[in-house]
Amino acid sequence: MDKKRYDEGLAVRRAVLGAEYVDKAVKAPDEFSKPMQDLVTEYCWGEVWTRPELDRRTRSFLNLAMLTALNRPHEIKLHVVGALNNGLTRTEIREVFLQAAIYCGVPAAIDAMRVTKEVFADLDSRK
Repeated sequence: MDKKRYDEGLAVRRAVLGAEYVDKAVKAPDEFSKPMQDLVTEYCWGEVWTRPELDRRTRSFLNLAMLTALNRPHEIKLHVVGALNNGLTRTEIREVFLQAAIYCGVPAAIDAMRVTKEVFADLDSRK
């Protein structure tokens, strides 16, 4: 493992998804799942998210669209929080899902909207 890339990835992952969530994810894995957490932290967050060619806001737009296309509601929930942390508005997030409805399918976009409303409700209840 490249320690520098891992540490940079961990910092970006915490900034985007929130330290509490990330710390729990990287400390909780057992022997079976730890290699996956290491891989995601080092390569996804440390190798790709740290690249300067796209800013984090743009990467969040892309992630929400791609995760909608793949119909991955659990990951959408995480990345909605990340998108908000990266400066996207709720209106912009909604527009991603409307765009995805046309190009990726209405059922996937409806699921994305549904889980996003859950995230918004949870965040609003904490205020």
